[in-house]
Amino acid sequence: MAETALPGVALPVGAVERRGVGWWGVLTVIATEGALFVYLLFSYYYYDVQFGAGWLPTDLPPLKYGIPNLVILVISNLAAWFALRGVRRGRQLELLAGLGVAFILGLGFVALQALEWAGARFTLRSSTYGSIYYLIGGFHLAHLVAGLLMLLALILWSALGYFDRVRHAPVLIVTAYWNFVLAVFVAVFFTFYVTPRIG
Repeated sequence: MAETALPGVALPVGAVERRGVGWWGVLTVIATEGALFVYLLFSYYYYDVQFGAGWLPTDLPPLKYGIPNLVILVISNLAAWFALRGVRRGRQLELLAGLGVAFILGLGFVALQALEWAGARFTLRSSTYGSIYYLIGGFHLAHLVAGLLMLLALILWSALGYFDRVRHAPVLIVTAYWNFVLAVFVAVFFTFYVTPRIG
């Protein structure tokens, strides 16, 4: 059987950018998981209204961990955006550097979160506040770890040369998810670190 090749004809790209099924899939994940966090944060504010200031622990979660974690996630998201911009321009080194920095900063967030939890004077079982704090923080950390695994996969695929300026939908999708992780932490930061201090 003879094989025929068409010279100069590129293979079809398939679904790219925001038109792809993966893009709509990640938007669905963000919508459903975003709703979960809205419900969880609502429960915090519900208890706050019901119990008043007396339900708060004497030692609130310290800003010495909260602020650096917020800064870490902001910079990590900027690094992911840098990686996406790099692949769109066909710059493999920018792609790898951005993904690597985003991943390392994400690990730094996990380490700081572990330090904060180790030093907390309340536990999951000590009070309603402790239960809500660890539940919401734990869910956020689980989503962040899922994002780290996605970033690790992107780093591996990028090193193998799977992406170029046309074929890079997974980078866009993971960057959108990583932005979601930051947005959730902004809400968590405002809830646990800011609102109790402003009354």
